[in-house]
Amino acid sequence: MSKQQIFPLVLIILDIAAAIVYGIVDMDIRKVIYWVAAAVLTITVTF
Repeated sequence: MSKQQIFPLVLIILDIAAAIVYGIVDMDIRKVIYWVAAAVLTITVTF
């Protein structure tokens, strides 16, 4: 892992954490899909 990939990795972790929180606390599937899609998009652009 290079130095340039540290921030996107933190962003991916935060996106997944947000999806988990919205899934457990609010049971809002649209927000879960949004945050998972944001994580997948960051993964495809970074790696």
